[in-house]
Amino acid sequence: MPEAPMTTAAVCAGAAIWLLSGPYSGARRAQLLLAGAAGSGPPSWQDLAGELRRVRGRWRPEWWAPVAGLALAVLGASVLPVVAGVAGVPLLRRLRRAREARRAGERRGDAVIALCAALAGEVRAGRQPGEALQRAARDSGGLGAAQATVLAAARFGGDVPRALAAAARRPGADGLLGLAACWRVAVDQGAGLAAGLDRLEGALRAERDQRADLRAQLAGARSTAVMLAGLPVLGLALGTALGADPLRVLLHTGAGWGCLLVGGVLEGLGMWWAMRIVRGAEEV
Repeated sequence: MPEAPMTTAAVCAGAAIWLLSGPYSGARRAQLLLAGAAGSGPPSWQDLAGELRRVRGRWRPEWWAPVAGLALAVLGASVLPVVAGVAGVPLLRRLRRAREARRAGERRGDAVIALCAALAGEVRAGRQPGEALQRAARDSGGLGAAQATVLAAARFGGDVPRALAAAARRPGADGLLGLAACWRVAVDQGAGLAAGLDRLEGALRAERDQRADLRAQLAGARSTAVMLAGLPVLGLALGTALGADPLRVLLHTGAGWGCLLVGGVLEGLGMWWAMRIVRGAEEV
């Protein structure tokens, strides 16, 4: 099998790169040698556990794609799985970042709701709107990175609604637009700020609960799509268990390459279409 030496070389190269740039790089090895020369002895279990936690913190889920490709390359004696795994890293990274951005937006929305509740309580306690906003923002963190700008506008008589509208451009902070409207009406027309904040908080909570219920109802459809996407892997496992050697057929024959190409395109289109339907339902 001519591909076996190439696979072994790839494994050795990856191990060498990890050792040179990983937690035991030149600086780290020098630090350990100096620590040993100072009489600290060999690394303890706590040091090893700390190194493992550090490596696990730097590890990203998308790097499992080349690992799985390397395993399939060893089993199928071909470099094609390694190439496919490396090519899938950017796509998986993009999906991970999109998921993290969505979660950050949800946390930001919860912080805005907490800000409205805290601000309403401060106003009822008899504090002026500027002082109440400073206390509420410090306790809830609902303004995020724009907190300094908004608080400066509130402290020095600036345009607080405009600052809030600028802060509302971040994903998940749309509720700050309602807070800006309540602030403008309360300051310009003398309306009750606390009452408006209570209604705004109730509306934001209801909208969040509605999104959560819809996401829970769509969890079954999302799980079904993922399960259907994994059926080809199950088919390969069954073929291997029956002694058909599907990896050899897929990775070493022209017909197998054609099946891989067509199947990969259809798999990608199916997952894209299913996730698009689910996201469309969530945005309704």
